[in-house]
Amino acid sequence: MGQFGKWIGGGLGWAVGGPIGGILGFVIGSVIDGGTEQLKLGGTSGYSGRTTSGGYVMSLLVLVSAVMKADGRVVKSELDYVKKFMVHNFGEASAQEAVKLLRDLLKQNIPVNQVCRQIKQNMNYSARLQLLHFLFGIAAADREVDEQERLLIARIASEMGIGPSDMESIQAMFIRNVNADYKILEIEPSASNEELKKAYRRMAMKYHPDKVIHLGEDFQKAAREKFQMVNKAYENIKRERKIA
Repeated sequence: MGQFGKWIGGGLGWAVGGPIGGILGFVIGSVIDGGTEQLKLGGTSGYSGRTTSGGYVMSLLVLVSAVMKADGRVVKSELDYVKKFMVHNFGEASAQEAVKLLRDLLKQNIPVNQVCRQIKQNMNYSARLQLLHFLFGIAAADREVDEQERLLIARIASEMGIGPSDMESIQAMFIRNVNADYKILEIEPSASNEELKKAYRRMAMKYHPDKVIHLGEDFQKAAREKFQMVNKAYENIKRERKIA
């Protein structure tokens, strides 16, 4: 079972209850057993107030399935992106299991608002920001973020309690426009050089990979991509302004 066995064996934490647990009950059983026996995950047995890596990745895959269906079609490039992400972070065996689980999740009706509220109540803000980054990455896998996908991700961000500025910052990492670097740093092009430096320090602290250290090294590696985009935006603006 690869990493999935580790995730599930280590506990899904709060994800065993509520709408996420209900959605996962059948599909996890199918992945683990290769059969159709449903796991009873809808209750609160094994509950933990802390977000485990197992609960995190299962929450991510539930939301990913909703985003992938938002434009009315699921394309191979999106599935390939998920697999590539999982291979990079967790290895080939886990990637195979994740894609299999995702294929089953795509057949489910995802109650997005309820799922997001459960995540908001149980997951810290930095971890939710990382979820949003993953979702935009999936949506952009076919080289274009469809408007229906973007609207759904914006709705997910709102329901998870992510502020508009943070939503626009992460969106700008994937949907580029003339002011994208400024949006990533959550400032206006009219900001002074001193305000630019302060914004960079603030964003570097907010998006630092150590903010998700409780999820383990696997997710810290993924968080570094977002952190690097903040650095790149800062360097682009400095170069544009000829700041040393």
